[in-house]
Amino acid sequence: MAQNIAFGTVALLMIVGAVRVVTTKNVVHAALWLVVVLSGAAAQYLILSAEFVAITQVLVYIGAVTVLFLFGTMLTRAQLGKAIDLNNKNWALGIPVAVLLLGTLVYALVDTFGDDKLINDPKDVPQVSTLQISDSVFSPYLIPFWALSFVLLAVLVGAIVLSRKD
Repeated sequence: MAQNIAFGTVALLMIVGAVRVVTTKNVVHAALWLVVVLSGAAAQYLILSAEFVAITQVLVYIGAVTVLFLFGTMLTRAQLGKAIDLNNKNWALGIPVAVLLLGTLVYALVDTFGDDKLINDPKDVPQVSTLQISDSVFSPYLIPFWALSFVLLAVLVGAIVLSRKD
């Protein structure tokens, strides 16, 4: 019962944070709301007793990606206050596309996991080691992870070059 309440509370906080990420007009505030959403994901992993994945979430996403995003934002000459007239005029077209994507995602999840039952007895839960988790996460996705880190590094270097006052 307590896990369900904790899950609902964290999920609600994540939803509010996600809505604020896309609705705020200040890019730094959007990054800080993104920290709230990513922290909520780490909290969900802790609720599931997946401590390794939670720490990885904190270190990689909150610690590295968000800080890199903030540094890149602050190094550019972009306006840091409220942005005026940056919204696309066709934003209403995105709403049906988002609803269609949500429907597709829900269909895929129900089709894939619809008949699965959750394990209620802790004795029936298979024990998984940290090595198995890290291998399953980083083995197939190691090259894309490295590629993303190089892309983020290039963005940061580009922001530094653009911010120079030559």
